[in-house]
Amino acid sequence: MADNPKDIHRHPLTLTTLFCLDSLFPGYTMRTARAFAPGHLTGVFQICVEPDDPILKGARGSGVSLTRGTTTTVKAEPSDTPSHTVTINGVEMTDAVISENVLGKYLSRLTEPHRVVVEHVIETPLTAGFGSSGGGALSLSLALNQVLDTGLTRVEAAQLAHVAEIECGTGLGSVFAADGGGFGVLYKPGAPGVGESIHYEASGDLMVIYLHYGPISTRMALGDPDLRRRINELGGRYVDELHRELTPERFMSYSRRFTEHLGLVTPRLRKVFDATDPLGYTFTMAMFGEVAFTLQRREEVTPILDALRERVPRSHPVVCGVDTVGALLF
Repeated sequence: MADNPKDIHRHPLTLTTLFCLDSLFPGYTMRTARAFAPGHLTGVFQICVEPDDPILKGARGSGVSLTRGTTTTVKAEPSDTPSHTVTINGVEMTDAVISENVLGKYLSRLTEPHRVVVEHVIETPLTAGFGSSGGGALSLSLALNQVLDTGLTRVEAAQLAHVAEIECGTGLGSVFAADGGGFGVLYKPGAPGVGESIHYEASGDLMVIYLHYGPISTRMALGDPDLRRRINELGGRYVDELHRELTPERFMSYSRRFTEHLGLVTPRLRKVFDATDPLGYTFTMAMFGEVAFTLQRREEVTPILDALRERVPRSHPVVCGVDTVGALLF
């Protein structure tokens, strides 16, 4: 399962395809755009929501972007009456809160009604700490900006997605992380163009192994005052340490300490930790999801998989590359 799914999406509509559509539907005016945003796993973070301006709100944190993520296709055309649909993995949604928020920001800029079709394909588990809400918002914003010819810059489109996520309470820094990709530290909070980060130079030489057991609502987690207090007791200090010296080993060590401090480890996650700790392979918990993951150098992948098969029966580890490009339009 160690593939790069972005490769299969780098094929925009050809002129031949558009000609065929026009011949089938005379007067065809629908435009299409497609964008990809990598998934992201956060190991440690600090909540930074004191400023009034949502562009300045967010998090300081450290995590890794994945070659698996969200691909969003947007189709739009002028219409007598405005309408839109949103599907996620082929299922039409009536409560796609963050997609509706992003859509509303763009549709309010138009001078004539449009029919808009949004199709999200998400390759990572939902509501499990993989940044799918931020990735969905960012890929949607980039695609809408292109298909509706809104004229925003890349940074402005990314900032719009960040504001949507802050307003919806579905995340704090995942839009920034997805925008730049890589394994790094966001040491100054805020939207793309405002926040500041560093990246590990050899991010492409690393691999992520994760085991997904179930969801945890980020919105509910961030709404828990006691959990927010525990996050900020240590989060900022650990981010400072990783900003000072970022390596996969230090990231895993501080992320695990952070996880233990929060007190959210489930029995299934503890079983993974207990199986791999004695072998010198540190796993931690995704923020937020019942997901155990580790960031390792490529040569460590096979022995870790062997250990999991032996020590955690019926587990289903997934191996994934580290995205080094960030969000992109096709």
